[in-house]
Amino acid sequence: MSMTKNRSVASKTASKSSTRKSSASADAIRLLTTDHEEVKQMFAAYDDLVEAEAEDEERQALATQICEALTIHATVEEELFYPAARAELEEQDLLDEAEVEHASAKDLIAQIQSMSPSDDLYDAKVKVLGEYIDHHVQEEEGEMFPKVRKSSIDLVALGEEMLTRKQELGAEVETN
Repeated sequence: MSMTKNRSVASKTASKSSTRKSSASADAIRLLTTDHEEVKQMFAAYDDLVEAEAEDEERQALATQICEALTIHATVEEELFYPAARAELEEQDLLDEAEVEHASAKDLIAQIQSMSPSDDLYDAKVKVLGEYIDHHVQEEEGEMFPKVRKSSIDLVALGEEMLTRKQELGAEVETN
């Protein structure tokens, strides 16, 4: 896949993302699951680039996009979603585990961001990050989200607040 084609895929993903965000904004859990789906697609695209022995620039561009999306997502969860869930759920261990998983993911993200695709273990670290995220998503969607949905949290109001914060963080990334 050429660099131009990869950028086209990335811009199509971003375009779909902004379309989805408006419909997902009605519900905090839908907003988060949309993020999960989008990042899963990005990891699959990265695997395709590795398999195709794509140029370093293409792999790094997509890895950067993945890291930025995950950082924004984790920040929104930690600042808004998890505190709301902590206030309502008795199962604090689910939230504790989620925060530990975020810390592990952030560590790998920092390592990836400080590396070049030509460095040893770069692709392996992106792959392991994808596996961490897949595990984290399964726990959130399978255990935490159903409990949050049954709680008294106003998911629409929370979703709107999360979407606003996500847009602020996205704008910060674009200006850096």
